[in-house]
Amino acid sequence: MADPTYTPPEVWTNDTENGGRFASINRPTAGARETKELPQGDNPFQLYSLATPNGVKATIMLEELLEAGHTGAEYDAYTVNIGEGAQFTSGFVEINPNSKIPALLDKSGDKPFRVFESAAILVHLAEKFGAFLPTEPAARAEVMSWLFWQVGTGPFIGGGFGHFYAYAPEKYEYPINRYAMETKRIFDVADQRLAESRFLGGAEYTIADMANYPWLAPFVEGKIYNEAKTFLSIDEYKNVARWVEEISARPAVKRGRIVNKAWGEENEQLLERHSAADFEGKAI
Repeated sequence: MADPTYTPPEVWTNDTENGGRFASINRPTAGARETKELPQGDNPFQLYSLATPNGVKATIMLEELLEAGHTGAEYDAYTVNIGEGAQFTSGFVEINPNSKIPALLDKSGDKPFRVFESAAILVHLAEKFGAFLPTEPAARAEVMSWLFWQVGTGPFIGGGFGHFYAYAPEKYEYPINRYAMETKRIFDVADQRLAESRFLGGAEYTIADMANYPWLAPFVEGKIYNEAKTFLSIDEYKNVARWVEEISARPAVKRGRIVNKAWGEENEQLLERHSAADFEGKAI
């Protein structure tokens, strides 16, 4: 049976009754909805996030920097519950006017400043510490290309496939097919690249991998969007699976994946992170 057709009105209006899982917080306007300051710790970096694929990029990067001996990368991490609209408080909007996690406050210098958007955070930290981003022009260009490839593909996977397959109030064939096809194409791009290269940016592990891993790994592991792993035949992508397995074994990645995690087993959650001691007793 064909999907029912929809005739758009002359002028669009917001209809929260048909907005799906996030209708209670999504609005067509920006800005703060509540006056509330953000907490701050004593470390050089203050991270406000949630362990979604985008949020995990930042915590993996910070933990990798610490693992590599960059003690100046110590950070305080605070959970921002986006399901309850915590991203719309005045304090959060001050450091990210787009009200999306993650957002970072860099207090390492004389004057604190904000960095928002996950890829911007990765580049900022990589350049600040001279790590996980090559300086040779060709190698740098390759890493940056794969980094921003992820920025471009994320909306198709999350807001496209993930929304219509798992979150939309009704299931419609056209959008699910459209975004399933694109998600599989994205996996095939990664799989072909990883057939010729150990990591996405080349022979070395970089911020390109840190950006893509949190989006691709949950599909391989069967931990995202209900039965998406089966529906998309993710087991077809052997090279992606090899890459996921290698990165998942990294100690910093294990730690980074549980920071600001607010679901699952209690020993796999770390709502706030202030020092390495916070990981004691956690399943990592």
